[in-house]
Amino acid sequence: MSFVVKGLSALAIAALALPVAVSPAVAEGERFVLVSHAPDSDSWWNTIKNAIALAGEQMDVTVEYRNPPTGDLADMARIIEQAAASNPQGIIATIADYDVLKDPLSDAVARGIPVITINSGTIEQSKEIGALLHVGQPEYDAGFGAGERAKAAGVTSFLCVNHYITNPASVERCQGFADALGVDLGNQMIDAGQDPGEIQSKVAAYLQTNPDTNGILTLGPTSAHPTIAALDANGKAGAIFFGTFDLSGEIATAIKADTITFAIDQQPFLQGYLPVVVLTNLSRYGVVPGNSINSGPGFITKDNIDLVEKFAGQYR
Repeated sequence: MSFVVKGLSALAIAALALPVAVSPAVAEGERFVLVSHAPDSDSWWNTIKNAIALAGEQMDVTVEYRNPPTGDLADMARIIEQAAASNPQGIIATIADYDVLKDPLSDAVARGIPVITINSGTIEQSKEIGALLHVGQPEYDAGFGAGERAKAAGVTSFLCVNHYITNPASVERCQGFADALGVDLGNQMIDAGQDPGEIQSKVAAYLQTNPDTNGILTLGPTSAHPTIAALDANGKAGAIFFGTFDLSGEIATAIKADTITFAIDQQPFLQGYLPVVVLTNLSRYGVVPGNSINSGPGFITKDNIDLVEKFAGQYR
């Protein structure tokens, strides 16, 4: 047989073999459960819901979203236990409070269920639980970065509007902000609660009682939207340095109107999307990244808002 014929024969065999070599080893009925700490009223999580829906469709897997309706963390712990008892191929969960959630998450790992932590908590806490990796934003660092920008703008006295004070990560955001400014956090952080009307009233009352306040930090749309309303009502919109975590349509509009200076983008879409992809590849091929993934922080300002505004609340 000539070298040419031998070569063509080898190529033909390779072409016949190739489809078999790359066909995916799809597991039957793959199902993952994402458990968040968010109450039903927190619209910020819609982006993560969109992310897991898209990832589920693309990966051809089932992804269930579960959460405590009121944001009660003891309830969240029970939901994680229930999710583990249903024997999914993976669990994705926030570490809203390490002390409350470490046992149910560690128990899930002990059952042999792969766990990926997202959003709240730290890489170190994720490792202690035995999770594969953590996808999220270092909260203290994000708060510190926000504080550095505020300090450069001359902020000396601020209000941190904390709408989820039972979540330690939220306190880390405020603490980082205070530390970057070089001031004590003290009573400059308020427990705002979840009700928009109450948040607006509390912000207005604080600013009236503390007229020297020249900076505000809110921790997401839940607290940012009522704070915008409070500043509009008292005529201080644009006159006080105002930074917030996360993005929404209302926040994007406020950035363009110079009411909000920046929004800290932790890219929640990645927090929902990437764990589904990772768990699917682990289930099918036994591969997983060796490191955790920082999804933020990034800063959205008037200079770059046009690039992300159309995706606010959906993918950003």
